[in-house]
Amino acid sequence: MNDRHSELSTELVISEILRWGVRCSLFLIVLGSVLCFVRGVDYGSSGGTADDLYSLINGEGSFPHSLAWLANGLLHLQGAAIIVAGLGLLISTPLMRVSASIAAFTLHKDRAFALISVIVFTLVILSFAIGAA
Repeated sequence: MNDRHSELSTELVISEILRWGVRCSLFLIVLGSVLCFVRGVDYGSSGGTADDLYSLINGEGSFPHSLAWLANGLLHLQGAAIIVAGLGLLISTPLMRVSASIAAFTLHKDRAFALISVIVFTLVILSFAIGAA
């Protein structure tokens, strides 16, 4: 019974990680979107004109890819940077779930599932690296 109780608590922790990750990322994306449209200067080289929005939607606009840009944007509460942070959190939420699974299976001394979780984690990281290249 004690093993079953610890398994349930582990499942609850993992589900809470997913739930709060999605909630927080949604909040950041909505907040960033509101800031972008209220300020109107957070996207585009011309200060947020309709042409900037059109080029961004059609894929013609450039999108910043550096952590320095993200840190600076978050520091100045720029909507686009907040949206990127929300998307980053959304993407990293499953990684946090797999990490929690690795920890839980290791604590329960379930080597087979811990190894499978490590393989899944490695494959996800590898796919991110390949996608970035």
